[in-house]
Amino acid sequence: MEVTKDCNLMRIELPFPNPKAALVAYRALAVDPPPPRSTININSFVRDSSIIAEFSPASDASEPNSLSQLKKLRTAVSSWLELTYLTRETMAHDVAAPPNRHFFIDMENPLDGLFLNIAQQCPNGIQGLLEAFFGFLARRTDFYYGATESTAKKLVLDNFKNYKDVAMTRRDQEREEMKEKDEREKRRRAEKAEEALRKNAEKATEAAGDNDTAKGVVIEEVFDEPSANGEQPPKVETKEDKVPAASEKPEPKPVKIGPLEEGEEEDEADKGKLKPNEGNGGDLPNYRWVQTLGDVDIYIPTKLPTRIKSRQVTVQFKRKHLKIAIGSNTILDGLLYNEVKTEECSWILEDGLEVVVHLEKINKMEWWSRIVEGEPEINTKRVQPENSKLGDLDGETRSMVEKMMYDQQQKQMGRPTSEEQKKQEMLKKFMDAHPEMDFSKCKFG
Repeated sequence: MEVTKDCNLMRIELPFPNPKAALVAYRALAVDPPPPRSTININSFVRDSSIIAEFSPASDASEPNSLSQLKKLRTAVSSWLELTYLTRETMAHDVAAPPNRHFFIDMENPLDGLFLNIAQQCPNGIQGLLEAFFGFLARRTDFYYGATESTAKKLVLDNFKNYKDVAMTRRDQEREEMKEKDEREKRRRAEKAEEALRKNAEKATEAAGDNDTAKGVVIEEVFDEPSANGEQPPKVETKEDKVPAASEKPEPKPVKIGPLEEGEEEDEADKGKLKPNEGNGGDLPNYRWVQTLGDVDIYIPTKLPTRIKSRQVTVQFKRKHLKIAIGSNTILDGLLYNEVKTEECSWILEDGLEVVVHLEKINKMEWWSRIVEGEPEINTKRVQPENSKLGDLDGETRSMVEKMMYDQQQKQMGRPTSEEQKKQEMLKKFMDAHPEMDFSKCKFG
């Protein structure tokens, strides 16, 4: 390629292997010319085996030597060279490939919007876009017959190889961003779990102190003077003062709610079960799940190098059965822990990288130990109730759930339930109201 400049004129000469090839290329450019520029005149013609183009400012252009005018000239030259090089590469197979054209990179971003618009209108994604592009080449250019078939294929493969590195770099950047996002999420969950553990420890300490204080209570009725026969009045004892006989059942061992302390062992029945995560669910190799008393959410990463489409995901909801598959890989398929409301269940595909499944429980007063039969179970005794979304429940349901949770915890720690506490309070009031009565021989049970 030869370029000459003369005052306000730029002349470019592009050689072809023979005069016929130059003429065919010139006619192809005439059919599909570059877009006209209002301030740039382009005059092209054939001379021997070359196409010559002359670029000059329009007669009405102001300040032909200004920076703005030079930028417009550069854009016009780049556009003309793109079309001419494409034609020459498809025809002149015996001519060395032109040097790298860095100006094409400058046009990449403006064209992205155009290609994106075309892609959105084409069915079948990338396949539809390629069909539209090669159809355009067949209808409007001599791409298929202007040169040999091997040359046309080489042109396509060369461009594929050139932009493969760009695509791989973008993929690596996206993976790095996802990795950083996951690390931030893990740190946030760890901080949340640590805060929950701290609150549990404080509550357990307070509860233990209250229990020790309550066990030492002794109620006595004291008289200043002895009775007429010299005997002391009877002593009124509470239930706490009675020493259980050897035949009576010992006090049940308190069961701690929350994480295990250092050196503490699991119950025999709970050995082998997983420790609940911070969402009261489980972290398994293929998925992670969390729960409240009312619902369950399952998070399934695709673990694939590329984003997937929703049509590649299969999720089937039944009242007592669940199936989840990604392509041919089945993640879950079996009977649910308990029944769900199928009309309230749903799933979404987030960013093409993670499937999120939502299950609505029918029984909103229990914790699930697993999703389906055959999956590893969690130890529901280690669930942290304060992390559940009680605020999402209506007033009546919430009060019932809170009462159930309180009674369950009291029973596990060997303490009276809310109903038993009410009975004890009523009995104490009755005893206080009748000090003349002797309750020492009464059995309360």
